Amino acid sequence: MENKRKNKDFNPHNCPVTHFYNKVGGKWKTVILYGISKNVNRFSLLQKAIPMISKQMLINQLRELEEDLIIERKIFAEIPPRVEYNLTEYGESFMSVINVIQDWGLKDMELNN
Repeated sequence: MENKRKNKDFNPHNCPVTHFYNKVGGKWKTVILYGISKNVNRFSLLQKAIPMISKQMLINQLRELEEDLIIERKIFAEIPPRVEYNLTEYGESFMSVINVIQDWGLKDMELNN
């Protein structure tokens, strides 16, 4: 069964910010990308790093990121099988934006504490 995303292509005014959010917006994708960028790149490690995300939601988000060519999934032929996720070159291009958002968040949290 194909998973249809509601807002993947919704951008009636061709807005670049909406385009960005269609790729990595939502509650989890930026957190997942940040984790993968810091070598938290296996399913079980991501689950431990993001305990509030359900298993099914993590699966769905990883599939969407892979479908959008933001991450790649590498399967190692071992017993038991091992799967690792890595940012693609395209996925790396998101990290500069995510890092700026992180810096802003840290400053704002310091100001409001």
